[in-house]
Amino acid sequence: MTAFRHSEHLWRSTLAAFLRDNREVAALQVDFDNQAISFATLGDSDTRALEEKLLATIRSIAESHSAGEAEPEYLAGLVVEESADTLKLAKPSSPAQLHRWQTASWNSAQEKPREDNTDTQAEAAEEDWRLLAALATGCAVFGLAGWIASAFGAPPWLTISCYSLAMLCGGWDALHDSLENLPQGKLDIHFLMLAVAVGAASIGAWAEGSLLLFLFSASGALEAFAMHRTRKAIDSLFKDQPKTATVLDDAGKENAVPVEQVQPGQTVLIRPGDIFPLDGEVIEGETAADESSMTGEALPVGKGVGGETFGGTLNLWGSVKIRVLRPAGESALQKIIHLIQNAQRQKAPSQRFTDRFGTSYTLLILGITTAMFLVWWLAFGLPPFLNSAEEKSAFYRAMTLLVVASPCALVLSIPSAILAAIAWSARRGILFRGGAALEKLADIDCVAMDKTGTLTTGDLVVDRIESFPPGAEETLLRHAAALEARATHPLARAIVAHGKRQGISPGAKVVDFYNMTGQGVRGKVDGISCVLGRRELITCGPLARWADQLPPLPTEHSEVWVLEEKHIGRILLRDQVRTESKPVLDALKKMGLRTIMLTGDRSTAAQSVGDAIGIQDIRSGLTPEEKVAAIRQLSHAGHHVAMVGDGVNDAPCLAAAHVSVGMGARGSDAALEQCDIVLMNDRIEGFLEALRLGVRARAVIKQNLAISLGTILVMVCASIGLGIPLYLGVFAHEGSTVLVCLNSLRLLFGGDRKRG
Repeated sequence: MTAFRHSEHLWRSTLAAFLRDNREVAALQVDFDNQAISFATLGDSDTRALEEKLLATIRSIAESHSAGEAEPEYLAGLVVEESADTLKLAKPSSPAQLHRWQTASWNSAQEKPREDNTDTQAEAAEEDWRLLAALATGCAVFGLAGWIASAFGAPPWLTISCYSLAMLCGGWDALHDSLENLPQGKLDIHFLMLAVAVGAASIGAWAEGSLLLFLFSASGALEAFAMHRTRKAIDSLFKDQPKTATVLDDAGKENAVPVEQVQPGQTVLIRPGDIFPLDGEVIEGETAADESSMTGEALPVGKGVGGETFGGTLNLWGSVKIRVLRPAGESALQKIIHLIQNAQRQKAPSQRFTDRFGTSYTLLILGITTAMFLVWWLAFGLPPFLNSAEEKSAFYRAMTLLVVASPCALVLSIPSAILAAIAWSARRGILFRGGAALEKLADIDCVAMDKTGTLTTGDLVVDRIESFPPGAEETLLRHAAALEARATHPLARAIVAHGKRQGISPGAKVVDFYNMTGQGVRGKVDGISCVLGRRELITCGPLARWADQLPPLPTEHSEVWVLEEKHIGRILLRDQVRTESKPVLDALKKMGLRTIMLTGDRSTAAQSVGDAIGIQDIRSGLTPEEKVAAIRQLSHAGHHVAMVGDGVNDAPCLAAAHVSVGMGARGSDAALEQCDIVLMNDRIEGFLEALRLGVRARAVIKQNLAISLGTILVMVCASIGLGIPLYLGVFAHEGSTVLVCLNSLRLLFGGDRKRG
């Protein structure tokens, strides 16, 4: 239990008072473990002002020492939910729809309150990385100008001016951070970078100081860009949500109402091709829904009276009326959004290796340099600042020590390898969102994969055509393709595409075309009457007696029946397994990795695909919550899990995984913005290439760290014990930097070597 929770009664009473004093706030939830506060607002409230006010209230609780012995009367009429690490207070009802939940943290005086899904925050993040990129570019331009001026014998003032501008640009962000940390007594790597750059300049090593600050500023710009992209993860989910719903009043009149104002129990009309605006239950009509973006199910799901529909899914052909079950803020899609928020909060940010030195490394280097300056001056009698032909000053030796101890090669060792690996992977359609993913990829021992769109193509294809009796398959396909050419749902597209592959043009003359709502279509194709649609066309029609002899629907298939004057038959469609899936899984197993399928699809369909490709562990029928639970269960068992997926339903478990991988060509915005790695060419074998690259990149990073740290250690000892000249220190310093660079460049040419 966190130390902030020193009085349960004080928390309850203060938050209850906040709820009652702020009408626009509907609920509050405190996460004591993560020291975060979430709140839901009513209407168009100023969430930024509320957040600041709430954080001030939380800090007053944290600073208070009151015990609060009595149960406060403020709790009357509020819903209280409490566990070991959370406290939630909510108003029992609200006159308007809840807004999205906002989250802020009070665990650090320097941490700015976090407000999810705000344009202001996204714009600020974009401005941040663009500014850092501009400063890094300025550092490179002025630094190069200084080097050219020096090489061509320009006046010293011009050379120094160029280098000074380069160091100003490159050190601007480090200076800003150092000025913030200094009042708190923190001396981090930013301060050391500035000290080393100034020290190098003081002994004439302007180029080295400029190069160091350029590398450091460029790395910061890349990290800021990655942060800017990640902040779009939640917003991308809202792009496909309808803004209004067609609500029917008691008289049956249609009214367009914003989805935020639709209440549970109201009746909503959904026409063919519409997106279901909210979660509901069908009370009239029949249809099918495309729920692939929500559950991963590639096949249309039938919806009759009593069937449940989900907001954000597509109504394929029927016109239905639904009774709203939940408000928009509590829909299945909103639950997925909250899952992403929670997974992001619990996912610890990756730290760069050089940051782990922090204040300790900075103080150590500065302490050793200062101590040796005093030793050389006071103990060995060297002049403090003035050099002579026979003897170098104590300050000269101290600056030499500071230069050889500078972490230029160390700072370069990680980003140089990462940039080389990213450049190699980009040419092969593999996009790494940041360097942390590249490093973490080598740690995984378990690979979880979604089925639809990942192990399968996600597109329905015609598996076979059956005619009863056999022999009329081509005729049935020609008539079906002609009728379906007028439709746009997935089954129609698959049939028309199959007809084209078979050389059948959908341009046959169709007259008397009629859409039978919830059943199918009919019309005359080249003068022949034809009906196309569901099995019920037979079971409920004049052929009902013969329907008992119909063959059952094969596992993981969809069927479209074709009835005409002389022939009857059906077209069977299925999701197609990627041809690359089995070789990739075989390679993963040879590497010793455990493979798992996590899918919302039916168990029979999942088992059929799993058996075909040889996956080791199959978990089917999972909701998004259950997928996240499976990832966390594996993580708690000590596994490092990589999750490969593509849909909105995959976004929460992608956020919870150690490494998240998205299929780029089909992937939803939410999944791709959440992913550490994106396979832009939609090739599952790209994950195998990324994995091998990650292992090699980690090996190169370790080698670079050994080179840079080893050089620092040897040269520091030599500088202290032997008093090496500055040129030798610079040679060793720059030599290690060049060696690290060349070692990293190997990833540009050998990134596809196999693991191990």
